[in-house]
Amino acid sequence: MDGTHAPILDGEPIALEQKDQTPRLDVRVVRNMEDMMRVVTIRSAVYMAEQNCPYEEEFDGNDFSATHMIGFVDGEPAACLRIRYFGGFAKLERVAVRHNLRKSRIAFRIIRDAIDFCRRKGFTKIYGHARDELVQLWRMFGFRELENGKKVIFSDFAYTEMVNESQPLEDEIRLGCDPYVLIRPEGEWDTPSILEESAERDASKEIRKLPTAAA
Repeated sequence: MDGTHAPILDGEPIALEQKDQTPRLDVRVVRNMEDMMRVVTIRSAVYMAEQNCPYEEEFDGNDFSATHMIGFVDGEPAACLRIRYFGGFAKLERVAVRHNLRKSRIAFRIIRDAIDFCRRKGFTKIYGHARDELVQLWRMFGFRELENGKKVIFSDFAYTEMVNESQPLEDEIRLGCDPYVLIRPEGEWDTPSILEESAERDASKEIRKLPTAAA
């Protein structure tokens, strides 16, 4: 979806059956430069090398204003996507899966995890651009064509505006929830963070105050 210029599976058939040994699939939020380098490598291989996409069209200046997710197949970096946020909706884009790993289920896993991630952050609308020949695929994830949507054409491909609408989650992150939840790492909202440990450490100490500026 808006996987810049490529379908998420590059038009190859989806493997509904697994081989005798099911590969291990893992997805996580990108939180360090090493994982970001993996994302850049995957996107470069898929979009620039396979599809001859110009560098400036693929790396468009939005990577530092987004959440990135990365997927692994048996520990090997295999897939990525990014999520950007707007008033009232989130946008899935830059979905890419390495050529030799497209018959795994990693595309399904990372997209479903991204949808759950957005819903947990409180977004009930998720928007994206599906390449025209993959509209049916995105319907499998609960997306539908946007009413009165426009045809989108960029980087030599045609896209359809699509949206996924759902009900709020009971445990969505919202104003008024535990303030410590709001300072935990993205995607790890159910696990106490190091800052909560520091709160316990300082419980018996006098709370420090910043020095005031001289009058």
